[in-house]
Amino acid sequence: MAKNLLIVESPAKAKTIEGYLGKEFMVKSSYGHIRDLVKTDDAIDVNNNFNQRYEVPADKKAVVSELKKLAKEAETVWLASDEDREGEAISWHLFETLGLKEDNTKRIVFHEITKPAILKAIENPRKIDYNLVNAQQARRVLDRLVGFELSPVLWKKVKPSLSAGRVQSVAVRLIVEREREINKFKATAAYKITAIFSTGKARELFRAELPERFEKEADATKFLEDCRSAAFRVENLDTRPTKRSPAPPFTTSTLQQEASRKLGFSVSRTMTLAQRLYESGKITYMRTDSVNLSEYAQDAAANEIKGAYGVQYHERRKFKTKSAGAQEAHEAIRPTYFDQHTVEGDSGEKRLYELIWKRAIASQMTEARFEKTTAKISVSSRNELFVANGEVMKFDGFLKVYMESTDDEPDTKLDEESDNPILPPLTRGQELTSQEIKATERFSRPPARYTEASLVKKLEELGIGRPSTYAPTISTVQNRGYVVKEDREGKTRNYCVFTLANGEVKKETKSEVTGAEKSKLFPTDIGAVVNDFLIQYFKDIVDYHFTASVEKEFDEIAHGMKEWTEMLKSFYSPFHKEVQNTIETAEKARGERELGVDPESGKKVSVRIGRFGPFVQIGEAEEEEKPRYASLRSGQMIETISLEEALELFKLPKKVGMFEEKEMTVAIGRFGPYIRHNSAFYSLPKGVDPHSVTEEQAVEIILEKRKKDSEKLIKTFDEDPAVKILNGRWGPYIEFGKQNIKMPKGKEPKDLTFEEIKVLAEAAEKEPKKKGRFTRKK
Repeated sequence: MAKNLLIVESPAKAKTIEGYLGKEFMVKSSYGHIRDLVKTDDAIDVNNNFNQRYEVPADKKAVVSELKKLAKEAETVWLASDEDREGEAISWHLFETLGLKEDNTKRIVFHEITKPAILKAIENPRKIDYNLVNAQQARRVLDRLVGFELSPVLWKKVKPSLSAGRVQSVAVRLIVEREREINKFKATAAYKITAIFSTGKARELFRAELPERFEKEADATKFLEDCRSAAFRVENLDTRPTKRSPAPPFTTSTLQQEASRKLGFSVSRTMTLAQRLYESGKITYMRTDSVNLSEYAQDAAANEIKGAYGVQYHERRKFKTKSAGAQEAHEAIRPTYFDQHTVEGDSGEKRLYELIWKRAIASQMTEARFEKTTAKISVSSRNELFVANGEVMKFDGFLKVYMESTDDEPDTKLDEESDNPILPPLTRGQELTSQEIKATERFSRPPARYTEASLVKKLEELGIGRPSTYAPTISTVQNRGYVVKEDREGKTRNYCVFTLANGEVKKETKSEVTGAEKSKLFPTDIGAVVNDFLIQYFKDIVDYHFTASVEKEFDEIAHGMKEWTEMLKSFYSPFHKEVQNTIETAEKARGERELGVDPESGKKVSVRIGRFGPFVQIGEAEEEEKPRYASLRSGQMIETISLEEALELFKLPKKVGMFEEKEMTVAIGRFGPYIRHNSAFYSLPKGVDPHSVTEEQAVEIILEKRKKDSEKLIKTFDEDPAVKILNGRWGPYIEFGKQNIKMPKGKEPKDLTFEEIKVLAEAAEKEPKKKGRFTRKK
């Protein structure tokens, strides 16, 4: 038996570390937390200093039993969970649950899984830091209290099965408020003037723009008319050197943002891949808000830059963390070995590693140097000046490796010309000729909807959440159905372009798609209703400043500056009173909105939240004739649906024609639009509008589905036509009534008899039910 038992959080980490330590060490994993608060509402005794009741979940009992046995046999137990508050709490839970003793238990931390880092940690053990544990306990207890007390209020006053969280509710508020800003936004048009000028020499053309925009079409066309016979010359020429500095190495937040922009990764995927890279020893710890690099890392980066690119590309840089509440003295996220430009692994791990490597390397490189030229061009018939910008790179510096992306979206595809192209040689006073001058109608844009990454950026700016909470927060608001991440189609909009060329002004009407969204966060109706309810009755819970101040208090606890139970008392007492008061006095929130009157029946048309989601209602329950109901379609919201759009929902189901002497009816069901024919259902393909389906389209959809079904069918049985052997997504299977039965091994589907299938069905019926596609044999 090994003298030393070292406990880490994950098996992958255990495997990596075991290779660095000798036979005297046994490395085991706790598989994350080994205990949690009991699920009942007596988990926290609010009257007794917030004492907690913990339990070891059923799936962790075997792990705990093994670790207890090994801990008793070991001379020294080393607790090596992660170096943040969550990791400190895991070490404390291990200490308590395994019955460890102070004299033979050591706590070690490291921010990278390399042999030198592990050996250095073992040479410098410490005790469990109870300030960090208390900060984590305070967060856990506070969030449990908020969730357990708020959720029943939402069940009674909004809708059953809802839940609310402290940080998640603020995230939902941000998304709801942004959506309302966009809904209120009214686009205004203005004309952007651009020109292509020539010096008179072959191929010496360049683009210039008028800084001002004209709000009226008449003013824009007047400008073009005035340019017909105007003379153009270079009025002013300014050439000066400029430089661009590299961004600091990644924090959790900036990694999530850049992986989203450059690689298209969701926040949760980025963190999953980063965790794998960390546990296999390829990068430093991935939950950090520090931009600091250690002396060792700076030296390693310097060696790699000098060797790969040359001495002139290296510049030693030390970055300072701006965040006042930055947790613990972590390093930024960086590669553990700078000489490894890439790593083995799946494509996601490789791409994320390369992004981390490039950003860290670039942070230790020289500035990129440019020569920027600004030319101002006068128009003899007007006072306005065109401006042309050009840029020549003199030294690429860090841009040799990496350029940071931004969240800014281009105005439209029309404006994608380079902002700083190279200008031809120009001199002050030089005469120019215009090849063409354009006045293009451009529309103001509403605020951008949040992506996962830009929401993380906003939360960080507001001081809400910490590196370990961003990804869970964003996953939770989506899992609870308060927010959806999806693509939305835009609408076509016309715009005018006036072009002056060859002495003539011509008008052209073009079209563009506006409002198209990709992977953006939208609030759901229930998200908006819950948000409004919380703002009305629990203002502090969704208040940005209040939530940020709570985070600061956690930081103070972590630094030993505040007693955690006192902090909880000051929060819980007024909050609990609000809960009691709301249950007694608050009205039920349904988000109801009256849309108008149905012109056919003269009855009221309204929209609200129901048990199964948002719906439109024609008529009222008190009336003799029962109301009619219709569910909202995807992308429609209670706040924005119009009376016309609502009435359109009642046009279904509708008959679309006859086929094989049977009616075809189109309708919208739980799983989307479909055609019903002869008691069978046929889903409409994506993009087909159920309101405008023709008889010909419906027949085509039915025949296509039948063709697919016939290719799927392997065998039927005369004894019972409902029993079939089908070709499924994962291979052949048997459909027997409501049962789906897996094919027995080694048996050809066509050779199976009806009697054999009956035996399989009876055996499957006796088996305990399992989640999954098939009823499986043991």
